[in-house]
Amino acid sequence: MTDSHQDGRAGIDAALVRRLIGQQFPQWADLPVTPVKIDGWDNRTYRLGTELTARLPTHESYTAAIDKEHEWLPVLAPYLPVAIPQAVAKGSPGEGYPFHWAIRRWIDGETATVDNIADLDEFARSIAEFILALQSVDASGGPVAGAHSFYRGGPPEYYHDETVEALAVLKGRIDADLAREVWDAALATSWDRPPVWFHGDIASGNLLVREGRLSAVIDFGTSGVGDPACDLVIAYTFFAGDSRETFRAAVGQDRGTWARARGWALWKALITTDLPVVERVLADHKLHS
Repeated sequence: MTDSHQDGRAGIDAALVRRLIGQQFPQWADLPVTPVKIDGWDNRTYRLGTELTARLPTHESYTAAIDKEHEWLPVLAPYLPVAIPQAVAKGSPGEGYPFHWAIRRWIDGETATVDNIADLDEFARSIAEFILALQSVDASGGPVAGAHSFYRGGPPEYYHDETVEALAVLKGRIDADLAREVWDAALATSWDRPPVWFHGDIASGNLLVREGRLSAVIDFGTSGVGDPACDLVIAYTFFAGDSRETFRAAVGQDRGTWARARGWALWKALITTDLPVVERVLADHKLHS
């Protein structure tokens, strides 16, 4: 996440958005354009009045999500227990901006934190309910995991070289031998069932809360159909202790899927030097493997 005051990041600012809106969607040209208070990295997001947002990818690698979300968000929404983004319109390159972009409905809510959640166990069950509901949606014809999902939903082996390199760099700061054991355990399993829907980035920044409860899940840019192990990573990045075990029990999943989930969490924690998450993954491996 990044601070909204950094208007102009990746060459995108409110003035550009106003020009794009005026050129392509004149019916909304009079709406005020303001950066959101908490913004993601892959896209810049601006409020258009009170009901809409404009979402602009910051790099070509993030543009595949525009078409994917525009097509699939309306398909997924009726089956999910909380709100997800609603696609309204799709913008084209223009005014010097080279990519397609999206207009969505605004969703009220606060970004999830431990402090604004009324009951972490209940929240853990809500996340599990969302994941299971998503997995139950018919995956026929869905976007198969690949470059558009940054290979989430596929085997974690895609990031093997990065992981091994990071283990070498962090040797001495972590139990590198145990971490390699976790990684090898992840690679030793595979999803051997029909593909299911996954979100790809179930993290606190993509979870909205109202009155202390989960109210929406946003940013389906890395979603697709494949192996859902990547959606369990929140067990290590957000939950701890009792709430982690509540999430584990509620979401189910087999031992192999949890092994791959630890692999996904470990890879990301290693390359971002998030040592507390590394320690949580290693401890969970010892407890549950």
